[in-house]
Amino acid sequence: MEYINSLENNTVKKIKKLKQRKYREIEKKFLAEGRKFLDFDYEPELIILKEDYNNEEELKKIEKFECRKLIVSEKVFNELTSQENSQGVILVYSYCPSDLEKIENNILVLDKVQDPGNLGTIIRVADAAGFKDILLTKGSVDCYNEKCVRSSMGSIFNMNIIYLETEELLNFLVEKKYKLQVTALEKKSIAYTQMTLEEKNAVIFGSEGNGVSKEFLECADETIIIPIYGSAESLNVAMASGIILYKIRELMENKR
Repeated sequence: MEYINSLENNTVKKIKKLKQRKYREIEKKFLAEGRKFLDFDYEPELIILKEDYNNEEELKKIEKFECRKLIVSEKVFNELTSQENSQGVILVYSYCPSDLEKIENNILVLDKVQDPGNLGTIIRVADAAGFKDILLTKGSVDCYNEKCVRSSMGSIFNMNIIYLETEELLNFLVEKKYKLQVTALEKKSIAYTQMTLEEKNAVIFGSEGNGVSKEFLECADETIIIPIYGSAESLNVAMASGIILYKIRELMENKR
């Protein structure tokens, strides 16, 4: 393994730039931090270890990867880590493959969701519920944000995630004849337990602060809500997505 002790090293500078979205999009690479990522078969481009990393079992896991591996000094690692209590391992990955032509019949749409932790959790719960496709409007948080990647717990490697302009996304859904299930607190909204599915369905969640934009509301086939029975004002978008996606999964299974 190579050893690096300088903050001026070109590789170190390139890795650090990946903390910014614009450089991730240029390089088509992202960072993932933590031992958990050593358990996945998705091949990284680079593995960075803090110089005092001495977990023998995990060092054996690292051997299975054919990528470049670095050991860096504490001062260099501290420039690269995003965690206060880091586990001492950072991986660099290429963007996961995505393809609009491979979209399936039941998909999740996110309209300007802003919180990376929420998006990571949504990716994780969508994967758990058997959904493979997530379409996001541009203006949504980057799915390759480090907090989002960490919150996804590896599910980001299993998903087909695509960003589109709002008009482009809507045109796609309408052209492909998806039923639009829009989550919104409207007079005509029905409880999510009463929603009905067609052959192709898209469930749409809006941003944490503003909800779904009017463009989606105007095209909605159904608007759905999760009833609040207690004193809570609302549920956050990640929790709401889990409830509704699992209900859709139940309805899908019952139709078989």
